[in-house]
Amino acid sequence: MSNFQEKISSDRPTLVDAYATWCGPCQHMHPIIEEVKEQVGDEANVIKVDVDENREWAEEQGITSIPTLMLFQDGELVWRQVGMMSTADIVNVINQYTKKK
Repeated sequence: MSNFQEKISSDRPTLVDAYATWCGPCQHMHPIIEEVKEQVGDEANVIKVDVDENREWAEEQGITSIPTLMLFQDGELVWRQVGMMSTADIVNVINQYTKKK
């Protein structure tokens, strides 16, 4: 997490998937997040953060339910969603913040 602030400070949108290994819905989201990575390519960063390994960070972010998806741009939180989503819905959100709009 030492370079988290650096990653989210990019002018490219950064999708953060806050998850836990024991979380069933989080496990179902894994292939969806991988598809999102493939579809957005270099237009956005996609990172996963295990809330159990990063409890202090999760508390700072106010994460009380997982999976939680957050989108940062220029270091600012621009979107947040708790629960499962489809690949298309996530890509649509990201595309609202990419340069190719």
